[in-house]
Amino acid sequence: MKNWEKVLGLDLAGSERRKTGYAYWEGSSLRIGVVYTDREVLELSEGFSLIMIDAPLSIPAGRSSLEDRGPHLRECDLLLKKQGHRFFPVTLGPMRMLTKRAMSLAKDMKERGAEVFETFPGATYDLLGLDRKDRSLILNFYMKLPLELEERKYSQDELDAVACWLAGICHLMGRSLVFSGKDGQIVVASRECVEGLCD
Repeated sequence: MKNWEKVLGLDLAGSERRKTGYAYWEGSSLRIGVVYTDREVLELSEGFSLIMIDAPLSIPAGRSSLEDRGPHLRECDLLLKKQGHRFFPVTLGPMRMLTKRAMSLAKDMKERGAEVFETFPGATYDLLGLDRKDRSLILNFYMKLPLELEERKYSQDELDAVACWLAGICHLMGRSLVFSGKDGQIVVASRECVEGLCD
């Protein structure tokens, strides 16, 4: 598939002790798995020009740091909320660790020349009418797409990484949904784009 091999989807964990799911196109199928450490994430990301990360990549305007007092939501978060999508604010306890890790890794990736965008699988599942935590339902939907997935059990991290990857594919096609504000943006796969992959 044209340019699909340029995209890497990452469902980043807040800690190196937890699974970070990944998805990328290789040959004629989608490769899906997990890594753990920052070093593994950075090594995996080498060679990809578009990297989609399920993690906040910015902090709300009015804050100098996550520890600083200030707004809890960014403009892109408010736009996401307005559309009815539920999410955890970047300032929530566990999200702070994830945000710090994501911003650090994204900085390294950008320095190597990659475009890096924040994405949110939860919004994509909402748009597709899928229960965010129903792994069998999500997998059954993915199996209908031309991804040539291996028939096996997948973790939630892996399935979310596929949603990240799909956001990148839709972005390449100019058919993603972008929630953008002065302090960040979130790129998600649209229903029309994802369902159109079957055509």
